[in-house]
Amino acid sequence: MPLDHYVTLGNSGLRVSPFCLGTMTFGKEWGWGSTEEESHAILDRFCERGGNFIDTANFYTKGHSELIIGDYINKRGFRRDKLVIATKFFGTLYPGDPNAGGAGRKSIMAACERSLRRLQSDYIDLYWMHCWDKHTPIEETMSALNDLVREGKIRYIGFSDTPAWKTAQAQMISHFRGWAPLVAMQIEYSLLERTVEGELLPMAKEMQLGVTPWSPLKFGVLSGKFTRENHGKHDPGRGDWVRAHLNDKAYDIIDELIKISKELNTSPARVALAWVQNRPGVASSIIGARTMEQLEDNLQAIDLKISQAQLQELDRLSKPSLNFPHDFLETSGPFRSAGTTINGERSEPLEIHAKSEKEVYEGPLATASR
Repeated sequence: MPLDHYVTLGNSGLRVSPFCLGTMTFGKEWGWGSTEEESHAILDRFCERGGNFIDTANFYTKGHSELIIGDYINKRGFRRDKLVIATKFFGTLYPGDPNAGGAGRKSIMAACERSLRRLQSDYIDLYWMHCWDKHTPIEETMSALNDLVREGKIRYIGFSDTPAWKTAQAQMISHFRGWAPLVAMQIEYSLLERTVEGELLPMAKEMQLGVTPWSPLKFGVLSGKFTRENHGKHDPGRGDWVRAHLNDKAYDIIDELIKISKELNTSPARVALAWVQNRPGVASSIIGARTMEQLEDNLQAIDLKISQAQLQELDRLSKPSLNFPHDFLETSGPFRSAGTTINGERSEPLEIHAKSEKEVYEGPLATASR
């Protein structure tokens, strides 16, 4: 699927490219990242290839990321409507001010106005709640977002990093009150983070939310730069964000990514990205690029074909342990139609099942009739 083969995001008519350009690396305020000139060159290349979906947040590089995107649109004379720009609220740029962050109405309204100024735009295409704010009633958050939609300042709404039960609650409240619904969900998803398959992904399917995975390379751990052989010798730019995940399971997966990349004459990063993008429910994966070389390498994953055998091995090595009751339900024959195939899934009977119809206890009336 080329980058200009667009997909609709969730239950909406919003067309987005199958890869979304993440811009957390735009600006060097966090000690690593791209200059404004480098960022604009990356945006140029992404748009030339047909990409139209750009993701940022109000506090990325202390607001500089949004400003870089705004400058790009205006200085290059770029047609604003051609891009789908997503940004987020929740994070604070003013530590010590209790209303400068979170998902309360006061904070949302102020954050939106500031993001619009930095983006130099009249509207935001997709406005994400960056994290769940447990201190704010979800009705207040959804009401404020609905008002922003009615005012034309945002077009669509999504949640990032929010529990499935809270997301479902927000969606149902919006549905019954006639408010603007959620159309998408942004979650961490990669070969090293698959626990979202327990609650979040099934919920997204039921609620018709488009899924946009972030960190599909797990902060670069799955890029191929970090191997068993160079363990401790390669100092990652993101420090502990990378080192904390370099364990035996990660190296098993990295070994397999390197093996498959050699078989396909490609790179480990492309294999890892292709795996995520082809997972059920995924609409557009968020790729980050600090350099043009990283962008070019990542974009080539869009057309990569991985065999079924290769996918199965990656699935086996990365299989997650899910919270109760998911693993239990997968193996609990007594509570399913054991010994049958439904929708292509075979449920094997356990020993506690009757082995024949004659062994089924049918009750005294059935016995008396004999």
